[in-house]
This record gives sequence, C-alpha cells and structure tokens, in this order.
Amino acid sequence: MEKEGTYRTIKASAEGIYKEKGSKFLAFAFPVVSEAEVKSFQSALRKKFFDARHHVYAFRIGTDKKFFRCSDDGEPSNSSGPPVLGQIQSFDLTNILIVVVRYFGGTKLGVPGLINAYRTAAADAIQNAEIITVIERKSIELTFQYPALGDVMRIVKEEDIEITSQEMNLDCRLILEVKKTEFERVLERFSDLRKCEIQT
Repeated sequence: MEKEGTYRTIKASAEGIYKEKGSKFLAFAFPVVSEAEVKSFQSALRKKFFDARHHVYAFRIGTDKKFFRCSDDGEPSNSSGPPVLGQIQSFDLTNILIVVVRYFGGTKLGVPGLINAYRTAAADAIQNAEIITVIERKSIELTFQYPALGDVMRIVKEEDIEITSQEMNLDCRLILEVKKTEFERVLERFSDLRKCEIQT
C-alpha cells in the first residue's frame, strides 16, 4: 500500500502480447488523467488496428481510485474487460488505460481461456511499463508586494515547495505546488505573513 498523499501509475506507454490457438492479444497501457485522453487513445488504436475483432479496455482515473470503467467489446460478458481491470487493481495503479486488441485465430478459447488471455496480456503490458509513485500536490497562488519577497521565499525554501510560475514586478505573483499532505500547514504559514493574497 502506498503512503497517504501518493499514488502509483505508469511513467509512459507500454505494450504487452499474448498468443493462444492462433489468436493474438495485443495490450497497450497508457498513462491518462481524463476520459478525453482515454477516448483519444482508443480512437487512435481503432484506426491503427481497424481489422481487429475486439478492442477490450479498462481504465481507472483519480487519486481516490473510485472512477473506473471496463468493456468486453463484444466478447462474452465479463470474460475480458473485468480481467483487464483486475490487473490494474492488483498492481494498485490509477490514471491508467489498458486496451487489449484481439485478432481472432479461428479457434474459440471459451470463457476461462479468454479470461486468462486478457489478464495475461494486460499483466505483460504493466510489467513492461515503468511504475512510478507520484506525490499528490495542490496549487497555491500568492500575490504580494515586492518587500515581502524575502519572507515568502524563505517559506518556499524551508518547505521544499515547487514554483510552477512566477511574475516579479512591483506586485509579485507565484504559483506553487505543495504536497497535499502538507498543504494545510503551508497555507497557514503563508497566512501568518499577513502580506499575501492567497488563492487555492
């Protein structure tokens, strides 16, 4: 189990394959953060593998891992989508899409055979991917007068905060990324300065 405020996902896309009785199962894993991204990868694969009989998929999005979907895409019910989703869950991943493209080899595999084929192809793609642990972060936007810069930057340095955008004029504006687990404490430190306008 990962620590609070972190989640596991894959760093980049990866592929896997499984063959049985002439059927080929090509698995593709992608890091995703939205349903729009899911649809875009699906449509690219449908164009590329337009002659394949099935495009089975499963995805899970969100750090709470509560948003997930899967589809058998014409295979017998629960024989393909759920086994792919099961691999995402057993590797404890989120923000991931797996599509398994099947080329039918002429011999039916039966439901147990399909479950095994889709599960194995999905697992192969995950094992070929680099799994990373991501620290959840939240944004804070600070606006303050230039004289307060020293105090603000001291907190940024002490708390090891990432600056994603900065404008330094008479009025300064910083956008910061703060670890979710430390967010409330950091927010309080900036509020105590009484020199900053804070937006979250």
